[in-house]
Amino acid sequence: MIVLDRAEVRRRLDHLTCIALMREAMIALATGKSKQLLRGIIDLDGGNAFGVMPGALEGAGFGAKLVSVFPLEEHSHQGVIVLFDEASGAPAAVIDAGEVTAIRTACASAAATDALALPDAHTLAILGTGEQAWQHALAVPLVRPIDTVRLWGRAPDKAQALARRIEGGLGIATTVAASAAKAVADAAIVCTTTAAAEPVLHSSDVADGTHINLVGSSRAGPVEIDSALVARARFIPDHREGVLAQGAEFLRARAAGLVTDAHVLSEIGTVFAGASAGRLGPADVTIYKSLGSIVQDLACASFLLDGFGG
Repeated sequence: MIVLDRAEVRRRLDHLTCIALMREAMIALATGKSKQLLRGIIDLDGGNAFGVMPGALEGAGFGAKLVSVFPLEEHSHQGVIVLFDEASGAPAAVIDAGEVTAIRTACASAAATDALALPDAHTLAILGTGEQAWQHALAVPLVRPIDTVRLWGRAPDKAQALARRIEGGLGIATTVAASAAKAVADAAIVCTTTAAAEPVLHSSDVADGTHINLVGSSRAGPVEIDSALVARARFIPDHREGVLAQGAEFLRARAAGLVTDAHVLSEIGTVFAGASAGRLGPADVTIYKSLGSIVQDLACASFLLDGFGG
């Protein structure tokens, strides 16, 4: 059995490759070539949690991700992916889940951005200052010609540090905004990567034509955007069953009577496959709701295992 740590995952899983893996994994999910259960979550003290995500992906294998979510830690997601061989049933690999999650979440957003954002989008707003904020800064410019990044976070020192990291590492002009509203003003692409419990982004802040990757809340409860923005947007899930059960922003909007289940459109995988529409026109606000899916992890794990020893 092969064991891959965080450094080995980072060395072997580049973002361009992962974007392609995410497209294929989400098509597999949408077309019935995978099986998965809704994630199980155990709440821990201090707002922390432990999650279990089991599933199977045709051609990759089956297995589960065991992950702790400690939002205040430097690495908010820590755990392991256990991959089993689909032919023999034997455990094939144990892989660091924190690094895979960090990369694949942003790359799934980038794949969705490529399908849903306006073709000439070049301004990116990122709400949040943690690992996912950095990973989205790495991934999104691979699918659109980003020349400006605006950041907002609750901790200005962390936002300034991230701005320096983006400018220094990626060569993209980056500024820190005084508010979330100022960060997203006229931004063509917005990534919400916060641990907020209540909305930090409101419909009145968002211009027509904006694409939003809604990433920070991966469970029922915490919400990053207000219900009016949910109702206004074309709301496209990574996994429809999961979002109907655990997508916090959708659930709050539905409870308020602003939307019904029909508001959650076909999965992003069907958009990738050309089987359903994403953006209908240039004025649409589109939202990709990311809960995260075990098929994404299994696709990455299979790729890493195939390349081991190279």
